[in-house]
Amino acid sequence: MTTAADIMHPGARWIPAHETLDRAAQLMRELDVGALPISDENERLCGILTDRDIVIGCVAMGHDPARTTAGDMAQGTPRWVEADADVSQVLGEMQGHRIRRLPVIQDKRLVGMISEADLAGHLSEEQLAGWVESVYARA
Repeated sequence: MTTAADIMHPGARWIPAHETLDRAAQLMRELDVGALPISDENERLCGILTDRDIVIGCVAMGHDPARTTAGDMAQGTPRWVEADADVSQVLGEMQGHRIRRLPVIQDKRLVGMISEADLAGHLSEEQLAGWVESVYARA
């Protein structure tokens, strides 16, 4: 059985909710990633911040990324999977919520992220095609 831990990119990092978006952008550049899970003061997942969120939700709205926090951008219910989740559970979560990145949690700690690139390297062409169709199709 292929699990989330088998396909994830290990070593994901949180961005604390109190950190500013300019710091988040710097961390994304350092890590060469397009998204960061947002943690609350107890290191619990409270959202996901993407590079697009920073551009569209902050800069394009005329807000200052040095004064806007990651927590300000956290919206909705964050989605995640346990490290031992089967790949079908991973796909179901991502397809059902039309998300492209999924944090992986083990023992209440962030252990990795699953992105499109991770899926592409571990799924069959048929599985990948189904995922792309469900996530990118216009509703």
